[in-house]
Amino acid sequence: MDVIEISDSEREEISSSSDMEVEMTEVDEIEQIVPKDTATIAEEKKKLGNDQYKAQNYQNALKLYSDAISLCPDSAAYYGNRAACYMMLLNYNSALTDARHAIRLDPSFEKAYVRVAKCCLALGDIIGAEQAIKTVLELEPQSPALTNEQQSVQKLRQLETTVQNNYDTQAYRNVVFYLDSALKIAPACLRYRLLKAECLAYLGRCDEALDIAVGVMKLDSTSADAIYVRGLCLYYTDNLEKGILHFERALQLDPDHQKSKRMRSKCKQLKEMKENGNMLFKSGRYREAHVVYTDALKIDENNKDMNSKLLYNRALVNTRIGSLREAILDCNRVLELNAQYLKALLLRARCHNDLEKFEEAVADYETALQLEKTPEIKRLLRDAKFALKKSKRKDYYKILGVARNATEDEIKKAYRKKALVHHPDRHANSSAEDRKDEELKFKEIGEAYAILSDARKKNRYDSGHDIEEQEQADFDPNQMFRSFFQFSGGRNASFNFDY
Repeated sequence: MDVIEISDSEREEISSSSDMEVEMTEVDEIEQIVPKDTATIAEEKKKLGNDQYKAQNYQNALKLYSDAISLCPDSAAYYGNRAACYMMLLNYNSALTDARHAIRLDPSFEKAYVRVAKCCLALGDIIGAEQAIKTVLELEPQSPALTNEQQSVQKLRQLETTVQNNYDTQAYRNVVFYLDSALKIAPACLRYRLLKAECLAYLGRCDEALDIAVGVMKLDSTSADAIYVRGLCLYYTDNLEKGILHFERALQLDPDHQKSKRMRSKCKQLKEMKENGNMLFKSGRYREAHVVYTDALKIDENNKDMNSKLLYNRALVNTRIGSLREAILDCNRVLELNAQYLKALLLRARCHNDLEKFEEAVADYETALQLEKTPEIKRLLRDAKFALKKSKRKDYYKILGVARNATEDEIKKAYRKKALVHHPDRHANSSAEDRKDEELKFKEIGEAYAILSDARKKNRYDSGHDIEEQEQADFDPNQMFRSFFQFSGGRNASFNFDY
């Protein structure tokens, strides 16, 4: 005989059945319980389950409904109640299984069809939801039970069309936007979640994509789509080898998984080309490496991590073959993809410095120092600022038209030639504007010679130090001219120009 546990309420009911006030002993408290049939017990379990359901204690209700089903497995109502409980626990797959079992037991069970429709909608099964709605209306043409679901099914179908159109045109941001709307209607649709994760990976938001994929794999560890998305995240974070392994795993689970086939091929091709380019670079075959890196960049424009590295490598190649401006352009593209790419920033700064674009070099080194405060970057910034300062001074070598390694004799000859050309007396009959211009040139030529002909001043100038302002203030270009020609031999002291 089955022993039934008596509840406190039952105990109170039993104890109140006697009007006699009698002191009870332990033996008196033991009462003979009349056995109940399983149907009665199952019904009591259901009622207790209903109480727990109303109190929103869904886990307790679930256990009681399951007890009732184990006692009476042919009751459609019990399966229907448990389906409702599963729905409140957001377990739509189990709810759908119970609702469909209830329909098999009772094909006219309208509430079960309603729950099938709601579960199918939550799971993104538009056809299943439409079929269930159709059956409900056949059973009860005026039923208002699924009015909202009918509207949601129509909206979901429209969203699917919009999502597909945007996916086909690679408008992945739009796909994510519309999938978010679809997931509000069908929150348990794994297909929508994984498509969103795929598009997030294409957009470079791999952490978010990976979270979604891992969440799906906890529900279904054999999901080829989820494993594919994980492989995609690895691929877009420059982990090509692990990416290939994931694509191959997805193909083991689903040999016809076309996306995994395409990505495995692309991944292998990119890995091979990158390694080949690096090998050519290390062996000094720079132009061949340039071709390989350029071809590799055409494989997948969405792979920002990989493309930033390929562009940086090509920039290095450009510096080796003397194409500094092209190297800067490559670095620009790297930094557009990843503003934190320190090596590209330092390389661009170096190229700017070599091209004597000192202001740009200083700006790059200052940005680099914000990313990483190292003694080396501080030194590079200091040198770039010094070079910028030097560049803003008058270039006395350029004024005289001599090289920086010019000899003392070459500097003298250059001064003699230019001073004679630009001496004010030679331009006495010129316009006032021209005379002023020639006077300025004559003065600059004199300044240049005064510095470069003096060993101490020349050394300070070459070292980047400023020439003392007092020394420059006392400078007289005409006196310099007279002194030079007197020192040159005296015969030119009364030199006259031919006009």
